[in-house]
Amino acid sequence: MRRVLHVSGPCRCGLLAVALGLCLGFGPAAGQEVGGVRPFEALKRRLVADGFAAEAVERIYARPEVFVEADGVARFFLHSEAKLNYDQFTTPESIARARAYLAAHAELLARTEEVFGVEREVITAILLVESRLGTVTGGRSALNILSTLGALTDPAFQEEFFRILPPERRISRERYLERVQKRAEWGYRELKALLRYAEREGIDPAAIPASYAGAVGFAQFMPTNILAYGEDGDGDGRVDLFDHADAVASIANYLRRHGWRPGGDRERREKAIYAYNPSSYYVNAILAVAERLRN
Repeated sequence: MRRVLHVSGPCRCGLLAVALGLCLGFGPAAGQEVGGVRPFEALKRRLVADGFAAEAVERIYARPEVFVEADGVARFFLHSEAKLNYDQFTTPESIARARAYLAAHAELLARTEEVFGVEREVITAILLVESRLGTVTGGRSALNILSTLGALTDPAFQEEFFRILPPERRISRERYLERVQKRAEWGYRELKALLRYAEREGIDPAAIPASYAGAVGFAQFMPTNILAYGEDGDGDGRVDLFDHADAVASIANYLRRHGWRPGGDRERREKAIYAYNPSSYYVNAILAVAERLRN
């Protein structure tokens, strides 16, 4: 099972400074200057102003594995739900894999359904679509993605970032400027949540893998949702979305908190799933997979 790298030994002391890597070795910073702009400088100052320890922030952004993630963030600007092929999840092969997951995790799913009132078929459908049942969770760094997005609140970096967008990812300047500030502020909020999650769980934030949008784990939660809805499904005192029990419980908790009720009508179910991912294509895909799994 793929797990988040945990800080252990003398480093595991529950302090944000430790969670950010003060006990680890550091090398020269790499990929932190773009066209003469050092985008993480303004970002670091903002994090400190928002209450994060200055020394800890400096340490983590000096690490060579922490860098501007241009390609991943460029994908985020181009993302379009309408272009995703949701039909792939209702093929016989995909449904067979989902049925195998239902069987392999029958006890966990039954227990979760009893506690949260969310049907096991719906939870499995979400896991199928989000991460192919935990087998595809993204190979990028959540910290790098969200730091790059958060740094785009700086107008100087906005300009330089547009210049370095890979040609195959480039959009028009007008479209870019329409999107960048709103998405940068969103990314900064998610970055703060990621650092707080790392502090709470005593893990190294630079070691958390994510999608190109910064979504984490089998359930593909953004960090703010991990803090708000993450559940300890196996009772080990931690929330680890790279653990099936925690991911299953977190999905169920999210849907229940957004209005899902046992035996609820389709409209209520659609609204809960839409809150998980505001796309009608996504909602229809989840319900279609769940229906096939019931039959």
